[in-house]
Amino acid sequence: MTDALRRPLIAGNWKMHLSLAESAALAKAVKEGVAGAAAAPTSAPASPEVALFVPFTALTVVAQVLKDCPVKLGAQDVYWEAQGAFTGEVSAPQLVDAGCQMTLIGHSERRRLFGDTDEAVKKKLKAALAAGLTPVVCIGETLDERQAQRTFRVLETQMTALTGFSPADLSRLVIAYEPVWAIGTGQTATPAQAQDAHLFIRKTAAKLYGEGFASGLRILYGGSVKAENVDSLMAQPDLDGALVGGDSLKAASFIRIANFKAAAEAK
Repeated sequence: MTDALRRPLIAGNWKMHLSLAESAALAKAVKEGVAGAAAAPTSAPASPEVALFVPFTALTVVAQVLKDCPVKLGAQDVYWEAQGAFTGEVSAPQLVDAGCQMTLIGHSERRRLFGDTDEAVKKKLKAALAAGLTPVVCIGETLDERQAQRTFRVLETQMTALTGFSPADLSRLVIAYEPVWAIGTGQTATPAQAQDAHLFIRKTAAKLYGEGFASGLRILYGGSVKAENVDSLMAQPDLDGALVGGDSLKAASFIRIANFKAAAEAK
């Protein structure tokens, strides 16, 4: 389970799914199902913060559903310029205007399908921070990289791309470790594999920004997280939450994940 300094975060990434009506209905169900947990203060670290990362088209609709609700609203990507001739892109100020408090950056699908580089991730991170958004920066290795025993090298490279900020600048930063080979495949990193990667990320953060920063950094696991495996994953000391894909589209499953059993209860 997470350190007392780090409140768990359970985030649902809806990807490119759902109509406006379906989005509103799912957001309402989540709001009602996790209201107690999401509303808990940071002094109760076992109660998670909950966030929904929805398609751009549904942001304002879901924002209305979540109004005056502690469940956070997030976008799935952001562009680094505040405005201009960038057809198809959405800026950080526009996301804030639509009701967002958070944004994903560098999701593996953005990196693999749309060419997001470490440089682009860094620029997006800077823009998100400037707009007051909480950035959730995704990192992780492919199956080939894991089989070649390059997992830690890849993670270190992707983390090093985040240099150039001060620890204060990154006070809202969240890292999501998502092994690419486990996303949407039904395969999940074992709790031990996930813990090893999270511990390495935390140690790398300490080298970059100091032990104090690293001890407060929230690191999520993403990769086929389900109601059936969330308790064992969240029992690991360096896992501070989950970035949930497919099961975030099922209200009952996502609510169960958000109400995961703490380590002591899971034994």
